[in-house]
Amino acid sequence: MIKRLRENFWILIFIIYTRYLIGSAFVFASIIKIRGSRFTAESGELNPINSSWHFFETLYQSGLYWKFLGIGQLIAGFLLMTQRYSKLGAVMNLPIIANVFVITISYYFAYTPVITGLMLLANIMLIIWDWNSLKVLINLKPNLDGRKRLEQDILWQILGLSLFAFIIVSNLFANQKALLGLFLIGLFLGLVGLIIGLRRKKRYQLM
Repeated sequence: MIKRLRENFWILIFIIYTRYLIGSAFVFASIIKIRGSRFTAESGELNPINSSWHFFETLYQSGLYWKFLGIGQLIAGFLLMTQRYSKLGAVMNLPIIANVFVITISYYFAYTPVITGLMLLANIMLIIWDWNSLKVLINLKPNLDGRKRLEQDILWQILGLSLFAFIIVSNLFANQKALLGLFLIGLFLGLVGLIIGLRRKKRYQLM
């Protein structure tokens, strides 16, 4: 059953694009921290001490720690998006997204825990997907079939690096009003990659 899933082209595409999605979200959020900016336009200093806005204001005022969080997210997101190093990215990203999820259920964030919860489940799914090789981390013998995997195709690595570079550049030079347009451009890049991937499908003799 698991073997059949690993040979299904659309499931493999789903895994690849899940890495892009999670990685993109963390890279986008990381730039704000690394630049030393707040998530919100106004300070949360005057909000109640047990509120989410006060909590984030405290993190922001820490300075170095705020940027350190951003660098961690940037590295994890980048590794996921490369596909080549996605296993390491999924392992590194797990404690980060678990921490984010616990934060969102510890304070009032409306429906944000639903989003962070889905991201956590998606990251766990990625680790389960690569468990045959990742289980070496707990001293179990990995099961490697030696076959070339779909994400090892240079196409997906180039697409991942292109999306990463696009997010970095758009965050550095675009303003808030341009976010929708930038999102559509990123979506277009992903669609182009998918179309090219479909044309290269026969290389892997996948279902």
